[in-house]
Amino acid sequence: MVTRNAFTKEALVESAFATDSLATEALTGNPLTSDAVASSSDVMRALRDPLAREFLTYVASCALPAGQSVQVSLDGETYTFEGSIGLALEWGRAHGKCNAHCQGWVSACMLARINDVGQSVPLSMRGKHKALDSDQAERDAFPQREGAYFGDLFAPEQRRFACKSPGSTLISRVCGGAGVDTQGCIVDVLGDCDDICGAPTSDGSFPNCVGGGHTTPTTVTVFRE
Repeated sequence: MVTRNAFTKEALVESAFATDSLATEALTGNPLTSDAVASSSDVMRALRDPLAREFLTYVASCALPAGQSVQVSLDGETYTFEGSIGLALEWGRAHGKCNAHCQGWVSACMLARINDVGQSVPLSMRGKHKALDSDQAERDAFPQREGAYFGDLFAPEQRRFACKSPGSTLISRVCGGAGVDTQGCIVDVLGDCDDICGAPTSDGSFPNCVGGGHTTPTTVTVFRE
């Protein structure tokens, strides 16, 4: 799946969805639909925060497929949050919720799209999910493996993990700086993916990465042009 990244670290850690557990629980515990979002006072309160609207922009983009969206009216303004990748189709259905598996995929997708260098770049995101399938043309166009991302952005204490492709400094896109020293990165860079993840699959993505004492199958690997 080819996409672009512009998700800011401020929206990740400072938005109302990162600091207001009631809003986050209401968001994941109900369908990701216009009616459900509009009917939740906790979610609507959170969306008065511009950073929360950025957060939901990337939630919807990662979770919902292209052609599906969430639209809300707030203080005289209408906001539309468009789907794109489709990693959590069940969440966008009438009685949907985002369980731990869903939260893992959406979180990994959002972590993979953080940008801390001020310049959006195209990404090839791959992993063990149908929505992340890639063909040979995409693999040829995006040959440089940057690293893998996983965690849970909806937990009371966010878990934000990454590993880097051995010898690569491309993770500087997420961490800022030269990418050599990942100290202070918005994600906890655990080392080389070869050391903390299972062997790469046929598309080059890393499955089953280990962080925080847990093995995580909902992992997104990023490749660059």
